[in-house]
Amino acid sequence: MNERMGDKLRWTAEVLLFGLAVLDAWLGTEPEWSLSTVAVAVAVLALPLRRRHPYVAFVLTLPMLALSYAVVAVLITLYGVARHTRDRRALAWCSTAVAIGYAVPWPDKVDLISGPSIMVDVIYALMMGAAPAFLGQLVQARRDLSLRLAEINEAREHERELIAQTVLAKERAQLAREMHDVVSHQVSLIAVHAGVLQVSPPDPETKEVAATIRRLSVGTLDELRHMVALLRASGSVATDLAPQPTLTALPTLIANSGIDTTVEGTMPTDADAATQRAIYRTVQEALTNVRKHAPGATAVVRLWHNEDELGVTVTNGPPTRPTLSLPSAQHGLIGLHERAELLNGTLTSGPTPDGGFHVRLRLPTTGSP
Repeated sequence: MNERMGDKLRWTAEVLLFGLAVLDAWLGTEPEWSLSTVAVAVAVLALPLRRRHPYVAFVLTLPMLALSYAVVAVLITLYGVARHTRDRRALAWCSTAVAIGYAVPWPDKVDLISGPSIMVDVIYALMMGAAPAFLGQLVQARRDLSLRLAEINEAREHERELIAQTVLAKERAQLAREMHDVVSHQVSLIAVHAGVLQVSPPDPETKEVAATIRRLSVGTLDELRHMVALLRASGSVATDLAPQPTLTALPTLIANSGIDTTVEGTMPTDADAATQRAIYRTVQEALTNVRKHAPGATAVVRLWHNEDELGVTVTNGPPTRPTLSLPSAQHGLIGLHERAELLNGTLTSGPTPDGGFHVRLRLPTTGSP
C-alpha cells in the first residue's frame, strides 16, 4: 500500500515538474523558430533522462541558459545531479556552470544585466546554482539516513535474538551441570555398590540382581552423557522450533545479506551437522557485523579444510559510508567462541591492516565434543 502510494506521488511530481518546465520554456522563448527554441526543446526532452543519466541530462539542458530566459529545466537536472552524485567537486562545477550561465550577458540576453541590478543578478545567479544542489544533497542525506536506520533496527533485532539465545544456552549449560554433578554422581554410586555386591554375593540370585543393577546403571550413565552433550551443544532458540541450517543454506544467507560478498573454497561433503551449523552461524554473525559496523564494505568468505582441520574465514574491507556508534555487548562473538569451544575448536577475530576486520573459525576434522 505504501509503495503504491509512493509510486503515485512520484509520478505526480514528475508530471508537475515536466509541466512546469514546459510552461517556463514557452514563456522564456521567442515565438519564432530559432536556435533558442531548439535548445529549450532539447532541454525539456532531456528531463526524463535525469534519473538514469543525470550528467547527460544536465549537459543537454545547460545551453538553454545562454540562448533563452527559461531556467526551470536546468534547475531540475541540477537537482537530479545533486541527489544522485557523491562527488562534491563535480557538483560544485555543475552549480558554478549554472550560476555563470544565468549571470553572464550572452548575446541573446544582453538586457538581462543592467548597471544598477548587477549585484542583484549575481545574487540570483548564486541562488540558482546553490539552491538545487543543496536541496538534492539534503534529499540524498535523508535517504542514506533512512537506510542506515533500517540497518540499525535490523542489527538490534539480531542482537536481541543473540541475547535470548545466550540466555537459553546458559540455562541449558546450568541444567547440564546439575545433571552431571547430581544425577550422574548418584547413578555412579549405585553402579559401584552393585559391583561390590556382585563380587561377593550371599547367594547366586543376589549376584544376578546385582549384575542387572550394574548393567542398567552403566546404560543410564551412557544415556545421561549423551543428554548432557546435547544440552551443552544446543544453545539456540531455533533448536526446538525449526530445522538447523547447514552449508546448503549458505548461498541464500550470503545473497540476502545485502553485502557484496565473494565466496572462495569448499567444505568436505561429509562434515557433520554440528560443524556445518557452526560455520553457518559464524558467517551469519560476521556478515551482520559488517552490515552494522562497516556499511558499504565488501566481504570475502573463504572455506578451507585439510587433513586435520577445517573452518571458515570472513574478511571485510573498510567502510565506504559513514558509520554510527552503536551500543553492543559483543554477545555475538562471545556466542561464537562458546560454540567453537564446544566443538574443540577456536575462533579468532580482529582488525586488518587496511582498516577492515576478520573472523576465523578453526575446527578439528575428527573427534567429538
